[in-house]
Amino acid sequence: MPDSTATAQELCLPEELILMLLNEQNGYFHQVPGWNLNCAVVGAVLAQLSLLSRIDTDLDSLILADPAETGDPVLDPVLKEIAGESVQRDAVYWIERLAGKAESIIDHTLERLVELKILEHHDGDFWTLAAATWREELSGGSQEGTVGQFVKTRVLKALFTEEIPDPRDIIVICLVNTCDVFRFMFEIDDETQERIDLICRMDLIGRSIAAAVEHNISSPSLRPSALTKKIPVVPLHKLLLNPRLRGGNIAAIFAHIAEEHGPVFQIRPPFQEPTTFLAGPQVNRWIHRNGRMYLRSRDYFTDIEKVYGASGVIASLDGADHFQLRKAMQPGTSRGRLEDRLHDLYGHARAFMADWNVGSSLPATSMCRLMINAQISPLVISIDSQDFVEDLIRFKERALTTHVAKVLPKFMLNTPSMKRASRAIDVGVQRILGLHTPAQRVGCPRDLADDLLSLHASDPQFLPESNLAFALSTPMLASMYLGDAFGCALYAMASQPTLYERIRAEADALFENGDPDAKDFADESIDVTRRFILECLRMYPIVPASIRNVMNSCVVEGHELPVGARIAIASTAPHYMSDVFPDPFTFDIDRYLPPRNEHRSPGYAPYGLGTHKCLGFRWVDLQLAVNLLMVAHYFTLKVSPANYKLRISPFPSLSPSKKLKFRIAEQVRELPA
Repeated sequence: MPDSTATAQELCLPEELILMLLNEQNGYFHQVPGWNLNCAVVGAVLAQLSLLSRIDTDLDSLILADPAETGDPVLDPVLKEIAGESVQRDAVYWIERLAGKAESIIDHTLERLVELKILEHHDGDFWTLAAATWREELSGGSQEGTVGQFVKTRVLKALFTEEIPDPRDIIVICLVNTCDVFRFMFEIDDETQERIDLICRMDLIGRSIAAAVEHNISSPSLRPSALTKKIPVVPLHKLLLNPRLRGGNIAAIFAHIAEEHGPVFQIRPPFQEPTTFLAGPQVNRWIHRNGRMYLRSRDYFTDIEKVYGASGVIASLDGADHFQLRKAMQPGTSRGRLEDRLHDLYGHARAFMADWNVGSSLPATSMCRLMINAQISPLVISIDSQDFVEDLIRFKERALTTHVAKVLPKFMLNTPSMKRASRAIDVGVQRILGLHTPAQRVGCPRDLADDLLSLHASDPQFLPESNLAFALSTPMLASMYLGDAFGCALYAMASQPTLYERIRAEADALFENGDPDAKDFADESIDVTRRFILECLRMYPIVPASIRNVMNSCVVEGHELPVGARIAIASTAPHYMSDVFPDPFTFDIDRYLPPRNEHRSPGYAPYGLGTHKCLGFRWVDLQLAVNLLMVAHYFTLKVSPANYKLRISPFPSLSPSKKLKFRIAEQVRELPA
């Protein structure tokens, strides 16, 4: 496997263009609109084929010179398409024709740069230069062979010295200039701009490709059609009379409406602004890739921020600030951090289950939330919050119901009971601060609270004290979401004895010789449990949709979304679309076996999409697995009442109905002392 010292000869022009356009501050490309980026990337492919003598291009024509494959999976499909055309075309034609395939070119290019260890991929589709590259450049040793020299350093030399650039550098400069992003990278004065213009005239290939790209960018007739379709309005009664509404299955409701009205539709609730819904696998793909350019989360979350006295929390941030805060929080929410604390996790889980008695019935929702919180609070913020977490959750649920779902008037957040519940926020923050002094933390494993307080101390403007109440209480609130997912999974396990026994068999094998280590949770060791969780997250997604506002007008599935429009992204609606998940109302863990692999579709999105995808989803996967396995190892649970069919409480997020209980039918083995 090539290492971070990839040479220029190992990189092709599309890869060098991507490296030039990557904005490390926000983990994505500089502000290049999608169509412009597509045209530039295709131009880079054509230029590379020209350098390899497969095509010959000038200002007026593009000629096939050699149809022989290059062996490059990015270049060869384009070369094959050019070779299959019977009529000679120019570069303008080919850039327009191939622009629709640019996304796959970008995907392949990013994947290769990650394989070369030049880029590092972060969850949410962010990329940064791999740390090894920076270490090498900062070490004081030779920079020969580093990415910095072979891409941005070469371009810098070309722009700010009198050296005559290499033809491939001229092409890169031409393409970046066409995208109009040099001004975001460097200080560009009139003299430097003249130098750029001069360089762009030096090479015929660069001039011809850049001219073709610029023609496609500037010509409105060549962009995606402006003849958009009218967004259908769904009558409110179709929502209210939907047979899935009674069971609270929001994802299934959105799927049903989308299958009838299309992936973009509008609902106009009385006394509220209209909301446009996006639902479908292709919409999911668009959101994941392009949502960051057109949608923002700040607008709908402003009222929630005010409730906590905060401004600019992670849920309301976008762009570079959001990426910076995610990077700061990522270590404390990572699977690796939980793997380091697995034996503590076992202890907390067993301590909670020690109070379970055969024959007793446990209320599913509160029990599962408390069991998860009994683990999350000590592991993530190093406190015990069992005495007040239910008040914290009640207040957050009411805030979401009044300010986001808007199914209750705002004054319902200011009732005496809610004012009492809100005091839990201060209780939690003070408890965390009291246990996170330097003296108290000596010898303690680092946690998320340490990370957040360190960020506040080092950059109090970025993470001010006014935001700490929200930031520090978020881990405890996570027990609501993860606890509800755990409750749904326990229901699915308790109501399907055959699967219960298969999960127990995996648990018994894991715990047979003592508590397992992180390496023991390999996919093959918990195959049934892993696929069981995937199916639970499909059928019972806790956050079925997210809300955004349009900040830049865009076209989605042929429908124009105007600036300011309120958008509901029904990301889990495809979970109940039969063309994505055949027989979607059947619980089937074999969906996730090859060759089916139905979760590989963009329609599978239990943790959200794009830049706001759940930051700790890998932690969640492991914690869910550990808890299910431990319950199965020690106890047999039964659904109570016995014939109960799961119903969902849909607001403010999906949770099992409070009528659901679990009866402790059997204790299979004793809990260790």
